[in-house]
Amino acid sequence: MAYMRNVKTLLAALVAAVLIMPLAACGTTDRTDADPDIARSYDVSHIQKDEKIAAMLPESVTKDGRLSVGVNVTYAPAEFLASDGKTPVGYEIDLDKALARVFGLDLDIENATFDTIIPSVGSKYDIGVSGFTVNRERMDAVDFVTYAKAGLTFAVRKGNPTHADPKRLCGTRVAVQVGVVAETEMYKAQDACKAAGEERIEILPYRNQTDVTTALIAGRVDLMYADTPVSGYAVAQTDGQLDTLGENEGVQPMGVAVKKGDAQTVKAVEAALNKLMADGTYQAIMKTWGVENVMIDKPEVNPKVDA
Repeated sequence: MAYMRNVKTLLAALVAAVLIMPLAACGTTDRTDADPDIARSYDVSHIQKDEKIAAMLPESVTKDGRLSVGVNVTYAPAEFLASDGKTPVGYEIDLDKALARVFGLDLDIENATFDTIIPSVGSKYDIGVSGFTVNRERMDAVDFVTYAKAGLTFAVRKGNPTHADPKRLCGTRVAVQVGVVAETEMYKAQDACKAAGEERIEILPYRNQTDVTTALIAGRVDLMYADTPVSGYAVAQTDGQLDTLGENEGVQPMGVAVKKGDAQTVKAVEAALNKLMADGTYQAIMKTWGVENVMIDKPEVNPKVDA
C-alpha cells in the first residue's frame, strides 16, 4: 500500500483519480516544492542511457520509445498518488524511472487493479512492478527479476481495541487487498479455522490497499494484513491511528514481472538493476523512502521459492 499530511484529503483525491490511466511519469524528474510527496522522490535526472543494456531489449519494447509499466497506485510506499492526487510516487515508481533512464526510454505508468496486471504483462504492459511477491503460481504466468524482499505484517487500530491476536485469528475480521499474497494466506487460515471446528475468519477483500487501510481505521475490521513495508508505512502516515502487530512473517522476494519466455527483456532488466545497485542509485532510492530493510544485494531471475 497512501497517507501523508492529511489522510482524508488524500483519500478523496484517490477516489477521484484512481481510474485515470495512464498516469504520467517523466524520465527525468517530477520534483517540486509545491508537493512534499513529489519533492521527496529520488531525482533520476543524472542517470544516463546505457547503450549496451538498452540494446538488449527486444523491438517489441523499444519500438514506441516508451517503457510501459503496469502498477496499482494504492500501495504506499511502493507506489501511490502524491498529495496532488494525480502524480504517482514511491520507491517502485522511482525504480521504474531509473530503469527507463538506463534503457533510454520515456516512462508510462499504467494504473490498474492489482490482480489484472500480471495477465496483461507482455500485451498491455512491457513489465509489471507493483509489489509482486514471487511465488510458483505467478512464475507459471510470467518471469521475474527480483529487486527486493519483504514479509507480511498485521496492523491494528492504536491500542488494539478489539484485542486481536495474530496467533488466534479465528473469529476475527481481517482486511486484505485482492490478489496479493496476504489474501491467499488469510484464506488458508480461514480453512484451518474451519478444520479445527472454530469460528471462521471474516475476510474483507478490497481492490485497493487504501481501502484496506481505511476499513481498519474506520473499525470495520479488527486487523489488516499486508506487505511489511506497506503496513509500516500506513502506521507511520496515519497520525498515530494504527500500530503493527506481531512479527514480520514469511519473507519472500519481490520481482519485476516480464512476459513469460521473453529472455531479452529479462536480461535487460537484470543488467539494469545490477547497474543501479553497483552505482548506488538503488540504495539511494530505497533510503529515500525508508525501506532499506527490503533491499537485496543482487537481482535474481526466477528464484527458488517455497510456494
